[in-house]
Amino acid sequence: MRRFKLALLFLAVCLISTAFVPARKTGSMKWMSLEEAKAAFAKEKKPILIDLYTDWCGWCKVMDKKTYTNAALAEYLQKNFYPVKLNAETRDAIQWGNKTYHFNAGYKTNEFAVFLTYGQLSFPTTVIIPTDSTGPLPLAGYLEPRDLEPVLRYFGEGRYGKQRFDDFKNSFKPSW
Repeated sequence: MRRFKLALLFLAVCLISTAFVPARKTGSMKWMSLEEAKAAFAKEKKPILIDLYTDWCGWCKVMDKKTYTNAALAEYLQKNFYPVKLNAETRDAIQWGNKTYHFNAGYKTNEFAVFLTYGQLSFPTTVIIPTDSTGPLPLAGYLEPRDLEPVLRYFGEGRYGKQRFDDFKNSFKPSW
């Protein structure tokens, strides 16, 4: 009888503990560090996508949960971009180009986030750095997969700099 109770208790603990483990989604992103993306970019030119977030940002968490778990979006990003997740409030020094960016106490954020958003801090912000290394192109706010798809395809298919985005978007057929 004692073995039966122990076995039952063990089974109950296992069942309860698995209820609190988040389900693994097939479309979850594999994020790179900024350093990894720079090294990969030096070897093969692909646009860099930076998910600029803060720990306190509720919409950042929603975007992680609803946008970046979309299997088609995640697969497309992994194949055509160097995806980077960057905390805008990091106190670590960030080296980009010939400049080092530090935490800015006035903005309460890293100067690199200020650079990426041209001083218009808003979270989440999706930043695209094109293959031609022009300045960052920030998209402020929460984006659903259907909102992000035309932007990703525009850069991922090499249309940036060759076709106006409005013209591309007018003929765009969503698939996500």
